[in-house]
Amino acid sequence: MKNLNELSQSKRSWLVAEVKISYHNQSKASDYPKINNSKDAELILRNNWSDDMELLEEFNALFLNRANGVKGFFHLSRGGVSNTYVDLKILFSAGLKALASGIILAHNHPSRNLKPSKADLELTKKVLEAGKLLDIQIIDHLILIPNSGYYSFADEGTL
Repeated sequence: MKNLNELSQSKRSWLVAEVKISYHNQSKASDYPKINNSKDAELILRNNWSDDMELLEEFNALFLNRANGVKGFFHLSRGGVSNTYVDLKILFSAGLKALASGIILAHNHPSRNLKPSKADLELTKKVLEAGKLLDIQIIDHLILIPNSGYYSFADEGTL
């Protein structure tokens, strides 16, 4: 095993993989669409959602500034017909990179059932707790169904 002196002489021994998460913004803050209610969020989410809404469950997020302007849409995961995996480290690393002050969570139910599952409720609670630690407010969590209709955790008092 090399001691610290030997290692410092060989730069190659110190090279590690570079980690990059990028956020590319082409607009001014004044051009960000503003979220005033859950319907605004639903419209923006649907415009950015994949065409597979009725086939596969996906988890996406909107990153917001302090004035609830949408800084970006983030696709986190795509799963099967009844679930998808949400990695909080990836969600919040992207939110931090975008310097998001707030996040609106969203996933779809291909089954067209608007009722949140036990897993949906538990995940929302976990994300809320993590957001508090990072000073990122979770504004809402929407469940979208194909074509039209959504459930808003904030509107229903379950956030």
